[in-house]
Amino acid sequence: MYDPTVARLTYRALLGRRRALILGALPVLLIVISAAVRAFSGADDQVAADVLGGFALATMVPIIGVIAGTGAIGPEIDDGSVVYLLSKPVKRPTIIFTKLIVAIAVTMVFSAVPTFVAGLILNGNGQQIAVAYTVAALVASIAYAALFLLLGTVTRHAVVFGLVYALVWEALFGSLVSGARTLSVQQWALAVAQKVAGGDLVTSDVGLPTAVILLAAVTAGATWYAGQKLRTLKLAGEE
Repeated sequence: MYDPTVARLTYRALLGRRRALILGALPVLLIVISAAVRAFSGADDQVAADVLGGFALATMVPIIGVIAGTGAIGPEIDDGSVVYLLSKPVKRPTIIFTKLIVAIAVTMVFSAVPTFVAGLILNGNGQQIAVAYTVAALVASIAYAALFLLLGTVTRHAVVFGLVYALVWEALFGSLVSGARTLSVQQWALAVAQKVAGGDLVTSDVGLPTAVILLAAVTAGATWYAGQKLRTLKLAGEE
C-alpha cells in the first residue's frame, strides 16, 4: 500500500523551495507571536489556550493541511503529469495511500511541532496545554490531509474550496452557528485535546466518542473516494 518512488516524488513536490517557504511561514509566525505574548503577559494558562486554540489549531493547521493535501496530487492533475504516474504498474489505492501518508507527515511536522514549541514558550506546558493542543494538531492533520487530498482529486479549485471550508465554514460559521461545529474537524480534534488536558481550558462542542467516529469516518471515506476518482481519471486518460 506504500510506494517509495511515489512518496519521494510527492515529498519533492511538497517541499520544493517555494512551497516550503509557504508551509514554514505560519509556524514561524506562531512562534513569534507566542514569544511576544510571553514577554508581555508572562506565563498564563488561559492566554496559552487562547493562542493555541485561536491561531494554531483554528488557522495554522487547516491552512497547512490545505497546502499539503491539495499539493500532494493537485498540481499533477492540473499539468497532466498524473497520466504518466497512472501508466506505471502501481495500483491507484497505493498511489492515494502513499500521497496521503506524505501529506499527513508534512502537515504534522509543520503544524504539530510548532504548536508544541509555542505551548512551551507560552506557559511551559502548564496544565498539559501544549501537549493537548499538539495532540489535537496531530489528529486534525490526519483528517485535513485526507479531506484536502480528496478535494485535489475532484476539482481544479481545491485550494479555494479548502480555504473556504477552513476559514469560512470552521472559523466563521463554526463561531456563529452551533450546529455547524458538529461538522468541524477543529471541534473533533478539540474533543481529543479536552480529554488530554482534563480541565476547563480546552473545551469542545462534540463528545469524544462522536469525534473519534467522525474523524475515522471522514479519513477513511475521503481516502476511499479519492481512490475511486483517481481510477475514473485513469480511464478518462486512456480513452
